[in-house]
Amino acid sequence: MDRGLSGWINGFIGVLIFSGSLPATRLAVIGFDPLFLTVARGTIAGLLSLLLLLAFRQKRPQSSEIVSLVIVALGCVVGFPLLTALALQHISSAHSVVFIGLLPLATAIFGVIRGGERPKPAFWIFAILGSLLVTGFALAQGGTVASIGLSFGDWLMLAAIIVCGLGYAEGAALSKRLGGWQVICWALVISLPVMLVGALALMPETFAGVGGPAYAGLAYVSLFSMLIGFIFWYRGLSQGGTATVGQLQLIQPFFGLALAALLLGETVTSSMFIVTLGVILCVAAAKRFAR
Repeated sequence: MDRGLSGWINGFIGVLIFSGSLPATRLAVIGFDPLFLTVARGTIAGLLSLLLLLAFRQKRPQSSEIVSLVIVALGCVVGFPLLTALALQHISSAHSVVFIGLLPLATAIFGVIRGGERPKPAFWIFAILGSLLVTGFALAQGGTVASIGLSFGDWLMLAAIIVCGLGYAEGAALSKRLGGWQVICWALVISLPVMLVGALALMPETFAGVGGPAYAGLAYVSLFSMLIGFIFWYRGLSQGGTATVGQLQLIQPFFGLALAALLLGETVTSSMFIVTLGVILCVAAAKRFAR
């Protein structure tokens, strides 16, 4: 199979898996504290990753690769899960999903900084236009912080997008040497000691009040969002290019809004749908200028 086509297929599967992350997180924070949820999902995924690495007898990363793995861990294992879990205590998953429209731009920027990619100028025009649509949507919502109209949950989502974009780009560059699934597994293993200690320290005294939906959300974000999705995603970015395949993330808000409505019964307003569609069209246009 052509390497570019393989990259798109793997990237698409990864995006489909990630589309359920925010709705699943929304379910999980109903029964779990955001801090405990973050360290619990990292612990579960880290233990599974350790078993995979041992089972397939993978060589340890070189010392020069440790810094990159730490960046991936801080961005994708700790930063994004924690910030989104905190954000979803203040905003709905349908609202938060729209911010995912900023991920292609963030990933492309860090792809230039960390991966040396050089998209054409027209790419940035369409990518920035899509980002402006997302920002305009957030500013039009209720709640203010300082004088620019962003709610506290919005700020948390913006921070999550930045650290996630860095983790995506760093992992994509590193996966060319280590392999896609090895990158996320080693990043999870590196963070495992901290996650395990945190999970034990923050574990609630009783789980009696935790319902089935919260457990389902925890299971999904631990297995799919933290591990399986990244296996496909990093492979896709490595094969097809960070800036190019990264544009597939614009499908994520569309599926995320649908899941929020179907699984959580949240209201998907016409403005959410219009903004999501607008961002998808902008970054789809930017795709052809990614290289």
